[in-house]
Amino acid sequence: MSPETIFSIIIGIGLAASVGFRIFVPLFALSLASFYGIIPLNESWEWVGSSTAIIILGMATLVEILAYFIPWFDNLLDTIAVPLAAVAGTAVMVATVSDLDPTITWALAIIAGGGTATAIKGSTSTTRLASTASTAGIANPIISTVETGSSIIMSVLAIFIPVLAIILVVFIFWILIKVFKLFKKSKE
Repeated sequence: MSPETIFSIIIGIGLAASVGFRIFVPLFALSLASFYGIIPLNESWEWVGSSTAIIILGMATLVEILAYFIPWFDNLLDTIAVPLAAVAGTAVMVATVSDLDPTITWALAIIAGGGTATAIKGSTSTTRLASTASTAGIANPIISTVETGSSIIMSVLAIFIPVLAIILVVFIFWILIKVFKLFKKSKE
Protein backbone atom coordinates (compact mmCIF):
# COMPACT_ATOMS: atom_id res chain seq x y z
CA MET A 1 0.00 0.00 0.00
CA SER A 2 1.36 3.40 -0.97
CA PRO A 3 1.66 6.28 1.53
CA GLU A 4 -1.00 8.16 -0.47
CA THR A 5 -3.45 5.28 0.00
CA ILE A 6 -2.74 5.11 3.73
CA PHE A 7 -3.27 8.87 4.08
CA SER A 8 -6.50 8.66 2.07
CA ILE A 9 -7.77 6.00 4.50
CA ILE A 10 -6.77 8.11 7.51
CA ILE A 11 -8.48 11.16 6.00
CA GLY A 12 -11.62 9.10 5.41
CA ILE A 13 -11.71 7.80 8.99
CA GLY A 14 -11.16 11.32 10.36
CA LEU A 15 -13.99 12.71 8.24
CA ALA A 16 -16.22 9.77 9.19
CA ALA A 17 -15.62 10.56 12.87
CA SER A 18 -16.59 14.15 12.12
CA VAL A 19 -19.82 12.88 10.56
CA GLY A 20 -20.64 11.39 13.96
CA PHE A 21 -20.91 14.91 15.37
CA ARG A 22 -22.56 16.65 12.38
CA ILE A 23 -23.50 15.00 9.11
CA PHE A 24 -23.03 17.88 6.70
CA VAL A 25 -20.00 19.71 8.18
CA PRO A 26 -17.45 17.11 6.96
CA LEU A 27 -19.21 16.71 3.62
CA PHE A 28 -19.04 20.48 3.13
CA ALA A 29 -15.39 20.53 4.23
CA LEU A 30 -14.59 17.67 1.84
CA SER A 31 -16.36 19.51 -0.96
CA LEU A 32 -14.32 22.67 -0.33
CA ALA A 33 -11.07 20.70 -0.02
CA SER A 34 -11.73 18.97 -3.31
CA PHE A 35 -12.76 22.19 -5.07
CA TYR A 36 -9.51 23.87 -4.04
CA GLY A 37 -7.40 20.82 -4.94
CA ILE A 38 -6.35 20.02 -1.36
CA ILE A 39 -7.74 16.48 -1.43
CA PRO A 40 -8.07 14.37 -4.56
CA LEU A 41 -11.27 12.35 -4.61
CA ASN A 42 -12.05 8.91 -5.92
CA GLU A 43 -12.85 9.24 -9.64
CA SER A 44 -16.56 8.58 -9.33
CA TRP A 45 -16.87 11.06 -6.43
CA GLU A 46 -15.25 14.09 -8.07
CA TRP A 47 -18.68 15.74 -8.34
CA VAL A 48 -18.43 16.43 -4.58
CA GLY A 49 -15.92 19.18 -5.42
CA SER A 50 -18.25 20.98 -7.83
CA SER A 51 -19.66 24.47 -7.26
CA THR A 52 -23.17 23.05 -7.11
CA ALA A 53 -22.19 20.54 -4.41
CA ILE A 54 -20.47 23.30 -2.40
CA ILE A 55 -23.63 25.44 -2.45
CA ILE A 56 -25.98 22.58 -1.58
CA LEU A 57 -23.75 21.13 1.14
CA GLY A 58 -23.08 24.62 2.53
CA MET A 59 -26.80 25.32 2.85
CA ALA A 60 -27.43 21.87 4.36
CA THR A 61 -24.62 22.48 6.87
CA LEU A 62 -26.08 25.80 7.95
CA VAL A 63 -29.60 24.35 8.31
CA GLU A 64 -28.30 21.35 10.29
CA ILE A 65 -26.26 23.50 12.68
CA LEU A 66 -29.18 25.86 13.34
CA ALA A 67 -31.73 23.03 13.68
CA TYR A 68 -29.72 21.44 16.49
CA PHE A 69 -30.24 24.57 18.60
CA ILE A 70 -33.98 23.86 18.88
CA PRO A 71 -34.20 21.62 21.99
CA TRP A 72 -37.16 19.42 21.01
CA PHE A 73 -36.23 19.33 17.33
CA ASP A 74 -32.66 18.16 18.00
CA ASN A 75 -33.92 14.85 19.43
CA LEU A 76 -36.17 14.40 16.41
CA LEU A 77 -33.19 15.04 14.13
CA ASP A 78 -31.20 12.40 16.00
CA THR A 79 -33.73 9.72 15.06
CA ILE A 80 -32.88 10.17 11.39
CA ALA A 81 -29.28 11.26 11.90
CA VAL A 82 -28.01 7.91 13.19
CA PRO A 83 -28.78 6.00 9.97
CA LEU A 84 -27.73 9.01 7.88
CA ALA A 85 -24.40 9.08 9.73
CA ALA A 86 -23.75 5.49 8.62
CA VAL A 87 -24.42 6.45 5.01
CA ALA A 88 -22.44 9.70 5.16
CA GLY A 89 -19.52 8.04 6.98
CA THR A 90 -19.41 5.39 4.28
CA ALA A 91 -19.63 8.06 1.58
CA VAL A 92 -16.74 10.18 2.86
CA MET A 93 -14.60 7.08 3.15
CA VAL A 94 -15.37 5.93 -0.40
CA ALA A 95 -14.81 9.43 -1.75
CA THR A 96 -11.36 9.79 -0.21
CA VAL A 97 -9.87 6.29 -0.53
CA SER A 98 -7.68 5.88 -3.57
CA ASP A 99 -5.77 3.10 -5.32
CA LEU A 100 -7.60 0.17 -3.76
CA ASP A 101 -9.70 -2.57 -5.30
CA PRO A 102 -13.38 -1.48 -5.23
CA THR A 103 -14.31 -4.46 -3.04
CA ILE A 104 -11.72 -3.50 -0.44
CA THR A 105 -12.68 0.18 -0.73
CA TRP A 106 -16.36 -0.52 -0.07
CA ALA A 107 -15.69 -3.00 2.73
CA LEU A 108 -13.37 -0.49 4.40
CA ALA A 109 -15.87 2.32 3.84
CA ILE A 110 -18.77 0.42 5.37
CA ILE A 111 -16.82 -0.93 8.35
CA ALA A 112 -14.41 1.90 9.17
CA GLY A 113 -16.32 4.87 7.73
CA GLY A 114 -19.91 3.92 8.47
CA GLY A 115 -19.01 2.19 11.73
CA THR A 116 -17.01 5.12 13.09
CA ALA A 117 -19.69 7.65 12.18
CA THR A 118 -22.49 5.51 13.64
CA ALA A 119 -20.67 4.81 16.90
CA ILE A 120 -19.99 8.48 17.53
CA LYS A 121 -23.45 9.61 16.39
CA GLY A 122 -25.08 7.02 18.64
CA SER A 123 -23.19 8.32 21.65
CA THR A 124 -23.93 11.97 20.87
CA SER A 125 -27.61 11.17 20.42
CA THR A 126 -27.67 9.38 23.77
CA THR A 127 -25.93 12.34 25.41
CA ARG A 128 -28.51 14.75 24.02
CA LEU A 129 -31.40 12.52 25.11
CA ALA A 130 -29.94 12.37 28.65
CA SER A 131 -29.53 16.15 28.59
CA THR A 132 -33.13 16.61 27.54
CA ALA A 133 -34.33 14.30 30.31
CA SER A 134 -32.15 15.83 33.03
CA THR A 135 -32.26 19.54 32.11
CA ALA A 136 -35.53 19.74 30.16
CA GLY A 137 -33.46 20.64 27.09
CA ILE A 138 -31.83 23.71 28.62
CA ALA A 139 -28.31 22.26 28.20
CA ASN A 140 -28.95 20.99 24.66
CA PRO A 141 -27.69 24.16 22.89
CA ILE A 142 -24.41 23.85 24.79
CA ILE A 143 -24.08 20.21 23.75
CA SER A 144 -24.95 21.20 20.16
CA THR A 145 -22.24 23.86 20.17
CA VAL A 146 -19.65 21.36 21.43
CA GLU A 147 -20.71 18.83 18.80
CA THR A 148 -20.54 21.38 15.98
CA GLY A 149 -17.14 22.57 17.16
CA SER A 150 -15.92 18.97 17.39
CA SER A 151 -17.12 18.29 13.86
CA ILE A 152 -15.37 21.38 12.51
CA ILE A 153 -12.13 20.57 14.34
CA MET A 154 -12.19 16.92 13.24
CA SER A 155 -12.88 17.93 9.62
CA VAL A 156 -10.03 20.46 9.56
CA LEU A 157 -7.63 18.01 11.19
CA ALA A 158 -8.64 15.19 8.84
CA ILE A 159 -7.96 17.38 5.82
CA PHE A 160 -4.82 19.20 6.94
CA ILE A 161 -3.24 17.03 9.68
CA PRO A 162 -4.68 13.52 9.15
CA VAL A 163 -2.28 11.80 11.56
CA LEU A 164 -3.46 14.03 14.41
CA ALA A 165 -7.06 13.37 13.37
CA ILE A 166 -6.62 9.59 13.64
CA ILE A 167 -5.03 10.02 17.08
CA LEU A 168 -8.06 12.07 18.12
CA VAL A 169 -10.40 9.37 16.76
CA VAL A 170 -8.62 6.74 18.86
CA PHE A 171 -8.88 9.05 21.90
CA ILE A 172 -12.62 9.58 21.30
CA PHE A 173 -13.19 5.82 21.12
CA TRP A 174 -11.13 5.33 24.29
CA ILE A 175 -13.37 7.86 26.08
CA LEU A 176 -16.52 6.17 24.74
CA ILE A 177 -15.32 2.79 26.03
CA LYS A 178 -14.51 4.25 29.46
CA VAL A 179 -17.92 5.93 29.70
CA PHE A 180 -19.67 2.74 28.59
CA LYS A 181 -17.83 0.73 31.25
CA LEU A 182 -18.68 3.36 33.87
CA PHE A 183 -22.40 3.16 33.07
CA LYS A 184 -22.27 -0.62 32.96
CA LYS A 185 -20.76 -0.74 36.47
CA SER A 186 -23.31 1.75 37.83
CA LYS A 187 -26.19 -0.46 36.63
CA GLU A 188 -24.84 -3.55 38.39
